[in-house]
Amino acid sequence: MADKEPQQPEELPIVLVHRLPSFKIPSDPSFRDQLRSQFHMLDPHESPEPYDSFLARHAPFIRVLMTIGPSPISAEFLERLPVLELIVATSAGLNHIDLPACWSRGIVVTNASLAFAEDVADCAVGLLIDVLRRISAADRFVRGRLWPVKENYPLGFKLGGKRVGIVGLGSIGSEVAKRLLAFGCTIAYTSRNKKQSVSFPFYANVRDLAANSDVLVLCCALTKETYHMINKDVMVALGKDGVIINVGRGSLINEKELVQCLVGGDMGGAGLDVYENEPNVPKELFGLDNVVLSPHCAVMTPESFEALDQLIVINLKAFFSNKPLVSVVSNE
Repeated sequence: MADKEPQQPEELPIVLVHRLPSFKIPSDPSFRDQLRSQFHMLDPHESPEPYDSFLARHAPFIRVLMTIGPSPISAEFLERLPVLELIVATSAGLNHIDLPACWSRGIVVTNASLAFAEDVADCAVGLLIDVLRRISAADRFVRGRLWPVKENYPLGFKLGGKRVGIVGLGSIGSEVAKRLLAFGCTIAYTSRNKKQSVSFPFYANVRDLAANSDVLVLCCALTKETYHMINKDVMVALGKDGVIINVGRGSLINEKELVQCLVGGDMGGAGLDVYENEPNVPKELFGLDNVVLSPHCAVMTPESFEALDQLIVINLKAFFSNKPLVSVVSNE
């Protein structure tokens, strides 16, 4: 007798999967099996039923939504889910989610910052060391067989002793600070609010932070308030030797003004993992040896994705067991 296809028990807690058609649930088969063994995962894109009717039919029972990658969640979409209580996001950045609409409804949001924090911080520090010590440029120098011709390679700069301003001292920013303290850097920060548990100097605005820093490391979320917060005024305050590292979102920086300052020699350099119009990177940056570019890959390690899988399951199980959630996004 042929085996019957296993059916999902209806008593399992319901979780709606919200994703763009091009995005999938994280691909580790054991993780997918773990989710489906513990939760009734409703994915409209796996159903032959039209999306709108599928969502309308299940909406009265959906208390939890898991959103994959940058899939947009607008206030209008939230209105279609009248009993929603929790959004579990698989990304650290949340600019694709209407957070004020969530908070006005009392919907709790968790993100992936705890899972990604260490690896993103490693990348930020790696970019900074690369910019200061010209490692990528030195690699091109050697591979281009310029060493026997030019002999002397330009000096780099020491990391120890640098004044580093961290923009956004959350999970990722705190890990960046921990690493740079070990190099002998001094740390200051700006954030939405001063953190009482932190002894680093706090600056209420990013321009003042820049004026008192040699390096800015951008780790904050992209919001209406932080869009283009790093503009020419901030870059000028940072100074001609100043360096910007961005592992947050591309639109934290006014990219046109950044390019102008870098090409014009008004800044010391930049290490960029994110851009305003990905995957398009300003071509003016390609020829600059004081700029290090990476393709939005700061989180791209198997360890970070394994940690994300664990974090998702922890939060889903905690919610349905009435236990405290982790990585909750604050609305303060």
